[in-house]
Amino acid sequence: MVDDLSTDARIRFAIDNRRLIEVRYKRATRIAEPHDYGVQNGEERLLVFQRRGPARPGHPPIGWGRFETSKIEALTVLDNTFKGSRGQSYRDHCQWDVIYARVK
Repeated sequence: MVDDLSTDARIRFAIDNRRLIEVRYKRATRIAEPHDYGVQNGEERLLVFQRRGPARPGHPPIGWGRFETSKIEALTVLDNTFKGSRGQSYRDHCQWDVIYARVK
């Protein structure tokens, strides 16, 4: 059962199976496509394409974002899937020190 796994294992499962996630981060719930998971500037992070959730000031509620995994308050893997990679453009959003998982 996915809910019984660690956050790390849930993230990897969601990426491998192209499943949407529901993330509680900074006291707000978001629905997102997990795309990259790894280490950036010494911090473990998750690159997502947010499909629903609160917007940052001056930004739309849909689009690319990064979460520091240590600050994720809750993460649920949903049954809904997404098509996969959004092409080469998303890979230019950040440089990774180490990539643990990347959606294909």
